[in-house]
Amino acid sequence: MTTDKTLFYLTITLITIGIIFSYSLTTYISGLYHVNEFYFFKKQLIAGSVAIFLMWFISQLNPDKAFKPLGFLFFGLFLFLMTSMHFLPASLVTEVGGAKRWIKLPGISLAPVEFFKVGFVFFLAWSFSRKIQHHKQSLKEEVITFSPYVGAFSVVVYLIAIMQNDLGQVIVLGLTLAIMAFMAGTSARFFMLATFSAITVFIVAIVTSDHRILRIKLWWSNIQDFILSFLPHSLAATLRVKDTIEPYQISNSFYAIKNGGFLGEGVGNGTIKLGFLTEVHTDFVLAGMAEEIGIVGLSVVIGLFFFMVFRIFKIANRLENKMESLFVMGIGLIISLAFFINAYGITGITPIKGIAVPLLSYGGSSLVAHAVAIGMVLMLSKKVRL
Repeated sequence: MTTDKTLFYLTITLITIGIIFSYSLTTYISGLYHVNEFYFFKKQLIAGSVAIFLMWFISQLNPDKAFKPLGFLFFGLFLFLMTSMHFLPASLVTEVGGAKRWIKLPGISLAPVEFFKVGFVFFLAWSFSRKIQHHKQSLKEEVITFSPYVGAFSVVVYLIAIMQNDLGQVIVLGLTLAIMAFMAGTSARFFMLATFSAITVFIVAIVTSDHRILRIKLWWSNIQDFILSFLPHSLAATLRVKDTIEPYQISNSFYAIKNGGFLGEGVGNGTIKLGFLTEVHTDFVLAGMAEEIGIVGLSVVIGLFFFMVFRIFKIANRLENKMESLFVMGIGLIISLAFFINAYGITGITPIKGIAVPLLSYGGSSLVAHAVAIGMVLMLSKKVRL
């Protein structure tokens, strides 16, 4: 059987769209950093070309021989890099806000966490398929079975949320872990217990960090008028947050979406990129796209995105091997969860988490890592009839 060509070409289409907007949305940022107007476009074009080649190359491999070695390689190598990068000299690591997230290599910066996510999904699929059985267990037995994963995830939380100050990635991996465990055979009651525990950890992570508390306040100040209008005046007065900084990112994101209307201002003609949203090519790429191609154009892009995710889940559903099926499902989850977290953040539904949109946001590590993940899915797609 052959690879899923539909998934392959959908991925290439989305990568191409991301490359186009890496040029269109970087007018201001290019001037800010005093680089050529094609600087970001060239870097994303190179990353996109590498991503497409690796996706194609991996898709041609024999899944029975290459799948497990690749999975263990991504898990072990990038776990090692995430751990060791905190001990590397400053000349080899890019530090932002006290957090070390990128390793400097000749001509590029590598974000190990992006590739580790692929390995982490593989590790969960491999381990769940061996440890979690579908026969009925007591809640205590399930807790005992699952406890090693709690320990492993605690290490991940420390490395990513604390050492790299990146709670968004932890949320994506935590949700993926919970859903994959449930699909692997854990009970609904254990799923609820795990969800409650995760929410508790999430709350603790917020209240112990000043900048995360500030983000929550900024988010709440943006939506509080609408929410509090439904509550009694006395309760609303208690919950109202005063004297907060204007959440300009969300306000400008709303403006970009509104200004784009149905058909948009035209590719290259948006104004929100002119210093109003300095991260419009990364975290706010959907808002920048909405202004330039409108709701209609953005809906087409989102439709292509979720048709790609649908193909991934379809492959997962038809794979007979439990480990392979769980892995493909996990890749579909990290892609779709990242999209939802980003989309909810730029529209004010949830606080901004700094999560890039897979394949569309500027960033070589994210682009290549997601393409590699889809390449592994394509490799496994040769084992099913679609």
